[in-house]
Amino acid sequence: MLMPSIFGEDLFDNFMRDFPFYSDKDMKKMEKKLYGRRGKNLMKTDIKETDSAYELEMDLPGFTKDEIKVSLENGYLTISAAKGLDKDEEEKKTGKYIRRERYAGACQRTFYVGEDVTREDVKGEFKHGILKLTIPKKQAQVPEKKYIAIEG
Repeated sequence: MLMPSIFGEDLFDNFMRDFPFYSDKDMKKMEKKLYGRRGKNLMKTDIKETDSAYELEMDLPGFTKDEIKVSLENGYLTISAAKGLDKDEEEKKTGKYIRRERYAGACQRTFYVGEDVTREDVKGEFKHGILKLTIPKKQAQVPEKKYIAIEG
């Protein structure tokens, strides 16, 4: 019987790794780029719809405001965060790590918000490891159908 783990491990993944037909090379590559095996736990996002806007709340624990970048291009809102990428230089000066559990690297997520939204429309706030963005709803410009009156 498969049961959820309170420590974040997925028992089904461990079970499937015992079979020769199961290959998770691509998943391993992706996880190494992000936070190791815990990459799936990053950048958890909640999006709430109100009458006038969408409110996006994203968990970014351990990051500072300066390490987070939000961009809007061609209707896509991209949130990226990077930290500790200069640790190799520090390590040469201060000594070699025996064990590292804290993350150093970069992560990114992208959401489509529509091409009518501009940078000035999006409002952002970062407090206590939570990024809050407010994206206003824009009514799409639907062309009116013009009909020709038929007599008779």
